[in-house]
Amino acid sequence: MKDTHPFWELWAYAKTEQHRVRVASLYSVINKFFDLFPEIIIGVAIDVIVRGKESFVSNIGIIDPKNQILFLAVITFAIFALESLFQFLFSLKWRQLAQVIQHRLRMDSYNHIQTLDLSYFENNQSGNLMAVLNDDVNQLERFLDTGANSLIQLLTTVLMVGFYFFYIAPYVAIFAMFPIPFILWGGYYFQGKLAPKYKEVRESVGGLNSRLSQNLSGIATIKSYVTEAQEAHSISLQSQAYMESNKSAIYWSSAFVPLIRILIVCGFMGTLILGGFRVIEGDLNAGLFTSLLFLTQRLLWPFTSLATTVDLYQRAMASTGRIMGLLRTDSKIVTVSSPIKMSDFKNKIVFDNVDFSYEGYDSLIKKFDFEILKGQSIGVVGTTGSGKSTLVKLLMRFYDVRSGGIIVDGTNIKEMDLPALRKLIGYVSQDVFLMDGTIRENLCFNQEGLTEDKIIDAAKLAEAHDFISSMPKGYETRVGERGQKLSGGQKQRISIARAILKNPPILILDEATASVDNETEAAIQRSLKHLVKGRTTIIIAHRLSTVVDCDEVLVLDKGMLAESGSHHELIELGKIYHHLWQVQTGVRH
Repeated sequence: MKDTHPFWELWAYAKTEQHRVRVASLYSVINKFFDLFPEIIIGVAIDVIVRGKESFVSNIGIIDPKNQILFLAVITFAIFALESLFQFLFSLKWRQLAQVIQHRLRMDSYNHIQTLDLSYFENNQSGNLMAVLNDDVNQLERFLDTGANSLIQLLTTVLMVGFYFFYIAPYVAIFAMFPIPFILWGGYYFQGKLAPKYKEVRESVGGLNSRLSQNLSGIATIKSYVTEAQEAHSISLQSQAYMESNKSAIYWSSAFVPLIRILIVCGFMGTLILGGFRVIEGDLNAGLFTSLLFLTQRLLWPFTSLATTVDLYQRAMASTGRIMGLLRTDSKIVTVSSPIKMSDFKNKIVFDNVDFSYEGYDSLIKKFDFEILKGQSIGVVGTTGSGKSTLVKLLMRFYDVRSGGIIVDGTNIKEMDLPALRKLIGYVSQDVFLMDGTIRENLCFNQEGLTEDKIIDAAKLAEAHDFISSMPKGYETRVGERGQKLSGGQKQRISIARAILKNPPILILDEATASVDNETEAAIQRSLKHLVKGRTTIIIAHRLSTVVDCDEVLVLDKGMLAESGSHHELIELGKIYHHLWQVQTGVRH
């Protein structure tokens, strides 16, 4: 099936705004209608000077030449006033439309991105997505601001001036308008050359944005390894690639205007020679000839801006294609038509013969069977790459199982309302995400109606209140991008306080103490005891000391459940868990 052109995709997308498009287009046409009248007025004024009482204006009952001039002056003022009014109106409407469309596209794209599964983000660079949400949307906004109006007014000029020419002097009109088909053919030809060039440009800027985003987020590592020069060289190569992709587009775009100017001169020469001959021969009024000369210039000269307009259009269509491609991307997490909304967790979670593999890789989770009862605390341990974190990501439905199923209170999670499922779960990860806001804003993340006492109580339970209070602005202290103004332990304790405020029936702790020092780990462990009380808890841990008090510990090995039991039972069993315990503690039983 042939792909739909980005313009028609955009037209269909903006269906609710098509009335705005029509109104803005009408204002553009009316503005151009009045804008072309001064050239005709000049011709009429010359006709008054040359012919006096025999002029065209005398036909409407104004005989005295002076009164005719005064009449033309009044008409000129009215025309300029109306032209100015409609210029204001079309500029206002097009810009308002541009703002509405760019806002809708950006928000629809962003909201759609949030529905995509994690595998999409693993396969697409964040910088490239940023380029779509910012650069590509802005390219379309720039075209709607000025380019759309330019195209409409160019078409209006051709139709109006063409009608006037053929009405006044058809023979002259043919030669005056002779260049237009060649100009349009040239525009089509150059458009075909520019389209793939600008697609390449948009891809290049996406790659450049990705590299810049990575380097800025990893600036501490770059500095610590003293690789500023190497990274600057890498950025230079990306920027050079962007410059090279632009070079070819600039070449074709720049060549367009000089060729158009040559064609315009040919059209003007046709009007000058043929019209001039007819005036000399007495077949054409001098005033009308003057109007024709001016209108020839007004007819053909706007085509010189066609290159800029085509350039804007091609950039906008390349960007629109990328935006629409993103909006067409389907999530691999498919929701059933009538999902079940669960507001509480009452019984148990069942992993029923679960198999899972990341795309392009061998199975990571294999035939996993286990039940977690309400109120139980379950530890999950194993070597790196054994599938510990993947298991809880399947429960939160960041990915879907390949076979088998995960059942919560008798309902397969694939049949559950996804936001409702995730609201049942509190997630504290090793990689804590804090937004660039205040500590209070991060604690109240998507939680409404929290009182000051609740916030402080949660911070105290997470052993975060003391360090927060010691800061100059307390809970109003800004944490910086990704919480960079805080230590790892401080960020982790804010994350725990945030989970306490969410108050979920199911809690997942994914390596929550893996990257902190012993003192901070002890503080976090005390916080976790408050957090897990009365909740169904799944604790992913590398440090086995974290799961010693769990009701049951699951030992994963190569994606399979190798052992399960309490800490003491697994020590007595003397297999994988026992070996891991010895490696970490040196304690022998």
